[in-house]
Amino acid sequence: MAQDRKTLPTQGRSWESISAQMSALKEKDVDWRNGRAAVYVFNAGEDVLRVARDAYALFQTENGLGPLAFPSLKSMEDEVIQMGLDLLHAPDEACGHMTSGGTESILLAVKTCRDQARALRPEIERPNIVVPVSAHPAFDKACHYFGLEIRRTPLREDRRANPEAMAEAIDADTLMLVGSAPCFPYGLIDPMEELSDLALRTGLWLHVDACVGAYFLPFARMNGVDVPPFDFELPGVSSLSGDLHKYGYASKGASTLYHRSPEQRSFQIFASDAWPAGAMSTPTIAGTRPGGAIASAWAVLEYLGESGYRRLARQVCEAREALTEGIQAIDGLETYGEPNLSIMLFGGAEVDPYALYGRMLRRGWFSGLVTEPRAIHLMLAPSHAEVAPAYLSDLAECVREVTSAAGPGETRRVRYN
Repeated sequence: MAQDRKTLPTQGRSWESISAQMSALKEKDVDWRNGRAAVYVFNAGEDVLRVARDAYALFQTENGLGPLAFPSLKSMEDEVIQMGLDLLHAPDEACGHMTSGGTESILLAVKTCRDQARALRPEIERPNIVVPVSAHPAFDKACHYFGLEIRRTPLREDRRANPEAMAEAIDADTLMLVGSAPCFPYGLIDPMEELSDLALRTGLWLHVDACVGAYFLPFARMNGVDVPPFDFELPGVSSLSGDLHKYGYASKGASTLYHRSPEQRSFQIFASDAWPAGAMSTPTIAGTRPGGAIASAWAVLEYLGESGYRRLARQVCEAREALTEGIQAIDGLETYGEPNLSIMLFGGAEVDPYALYGRMLRRGWFSGLVTEPRAIHLMLAPSHAEVAPAYLSDLAECVREVTSAAGPGETRRVRYN
C-alpha cells in the first residue's frame, strides 16, 4: 500500500468533527458568497440559494433514471423543458432533456447529429464539424470521443464567427455547424442569422451553444438590451444547449439540450436489451441522474418567474456597465469590444494583465484569463453589482503596484504565480 495513501477510518467519526474539518478545508476556497469570484459560481442572492439548496435536498436520493418509480422528477423535468422551449421560440413539436452540464449537452448534440448522419448519409467517410475558433472545447471533446474531425475557423475582426470562413471549411463530409450565443471567451453572440442561412443552403445541422445565454438573453432582451435572433426563431437552428446552473441559478449540475423535432431527438436515445435484466433506454450519457438537480432547477424557475429573471439580468448588466466605466477610468487599462451581456474583458498595453491578475488574486479576487488578447475575463453575476466599487478600488491599487514594479524601459510583465 502506498505510504501516503488516505485510508478509510477504522471507526466512523462524529458529524461535528467532520463538519469542522470541511469548514476548515473550505477556508482556502474563493469567497464567492461575497462576490469575489467572476467565474464558476452565479450568486443570485441568499433567497435563491436557499430555494435551490432546499429543493435539491428534498430529492437528493431520488433517481431520474426511473421515471416510473419517481414520476415527480419526470413531471418537473417535463415542465423545465416546456418553459425553456417557450423562452427559446421553439416550434410546437420541439422537445428536449435535462443533462448534467453544458459539456454533456454538447456531447449529446454532436452524438445525435453523427448518428442521424450515419442513418441518412451513409456515404460519408470522414465526418467533420465546422466551428469558430471561439467555440467551447467541449466540441473538441465530443469529436475526440465520437471519432469526428473538428475544423476551427478564424473569426471576423469583431471576434464573432465568420460565416464565410466556415462556408469555405465545409465539404461533402461535414455534419454540423456551430455558433455561440454568446461565446465564453468574448461574451459575444455569433451572427446566428447568417449561420442559419448557411445551414439551410447546405442542408447541415446548426447547433447553438447557448450554455451561457439561454437563460439570460431572453430576459435581457425583455429589458431592452439589443439581443439579435439566436434561437429556434431562426429556421436553420437544429439544436440548442443551455445551462440552468449558470444564469438559470439552479444547483450544479443542470443543463438542457433542445431539439427541433422528436425525429431528430430519436437519434439521441440509447437502448439495449443485451443483458438478463430487460430492456434499458436512456436519453443522456448518464444512467443515474440526480433527482436533486432536476428538482432544484424546477424550483428556482418557479420561484423567480419572468419578473425575477428580468430583475437579475438587469443587475448583471448594471454591474457590467459600472465595471466598464470604472475600468476605463483607470490609467493604463481598457476594455475590449462592446459586450452588452454578462461577460467582459479588460487589459492594457502598458499594464500586463497577467501580472495584474496575480495581484488581484492575492487580494481574494478570482476571475478568468484570455490569451488573445491577453486580458482578464469577468463573467458576472447579480451579486457583482454590490462589490463593483470594492473591486475597482483594489484594481486601481494593483495597477499602481504592477506599474511601479517595472523600472523605466523594463518590461512590465510579471509572473502571476
